[in-house]
Amino acid sequence: MGLTQDAVIVTETSGQTTIVRLQGQWETGVLSDEKHGKRLLPELRKVAGSTAVSWDLTQAQGLDYVAAQILWDCWGRQWPEQLQTTDIQQAILERVAEFTVEPVTEPQCSFLQRSFVGLGKMTFNGLNHAKGMIRLLGQLLLDVLTLIRRPSRGPWHDFSAHLFRMGAQALPITALVGFLIGVVVAYLLALQLRQFGADAFIVNILGISLIRELGPLLAAILVAGRSGSAITAQIGVMRVNEELDAMQVMGISHGYRLVMPRVLALAVAMPLVSVWTTLAALLGGMWASEASLGLSPAYFIQALPNAVQVANVWLATAKSAVFGGAIALIGCYWGLWVKPNTESLGAGTTASVVTSITAVILLDAVFAILFKSVGF
Repeated sequence: MGLTQDAVIVTETSGQTTIVRLQGQWETGVLSDEKHGKRLLPELRKVAGSTAVSWDLTQAQGLDYVAAQILWDCWGRQWPEQLQTTDIQQAILERVAEFTVEPVTEPQCSFLQRSFVGLGKMTFNGLNHAKGMIRLLGQLLLDVLTLIRRPSRGPWHDFSAHLFRMGAQALPITALVGFLIGVVVAYLLALQLRQFGADAFIVNILGISLIRELGPLLAAILVAGRSGSAITAQIGVMRVNEELDAMQVMGISHGYRLVMPRVLALAVAMPLVSVWTTLAALLGGMWASEASLGLSPAYFIQALPNAVQVANVWLATAKSAVFGGAIALIGCYWGLWVKPNTESLGAGTTASVVTSITAVILLDAVFAILFKSVGF
């Protein structure tokens, strides 16, 4: 049979031995063609799986390393018992056999082992994030000391801009949500207090719950979802656009110009937003108390100072400042963590919101434990 341009597999039977001859062009350009690949590979595997096979490659033209690798894999990565090749083909096959690496098979792990490994990865990942957060907090303290030593060179323009965006622009949404929460809580309390004839105690319960806990916590959660995500997105976009690298090349500190103004601005704005949210919630509770229990706003305003001590207001204001600083610091950390791609930007923003809300709840629990005797 004469040579053909396409790769061809010819099989002949001589007694109990099957002779397999490769003819035509056995090179990468021919084998990479989809039509030839789908035809040749199954046929090669079929004849290679037979017993008593004699291979004749002397008529295969242009046999290169790709074709040799395909043949070596079809032979089960071992030499056939009978093989006829040219000197060049033999050298190529021997080189492929020498440098072919056996695939590494990972041991099968049980569900308990996989769970233990996953827990370990989460633990180490959490420790790395904790170290990064502590490092960022330490840098923030150093930047604050630098600002105290040289206040005239501080980033006051950035501070005022962040104060406006995080504080003043957050007032409408926080007032609306606070008012609705106050209405809902007051109506629920009215349903229970009316059964025991304790209508007047709604002022005490609303005052303590809204001023001490719900007002600051609600404002912090809203700000974490609004401003915390915005902080991460802003810094993350700077990472994607390589602005952070440009700042580093110019010798501009990320902590002094990006982190510190945002943390200080939100630490200042958060108590004001918290007070504003609490007032809106009290207004909603006052309106709902009048509608459901018939308590006049004058009575509500008169009884509120006697029901809630001033220490609760100071405690709520102090922890609101801590909430604001924590939210801004977490948002900056995840923004600096973002890699220069959009997928990492979305993951960082999501992680920032979740981490901020979790941190706010944990800090609120710590404040509740440490100052449980304050204001009562």
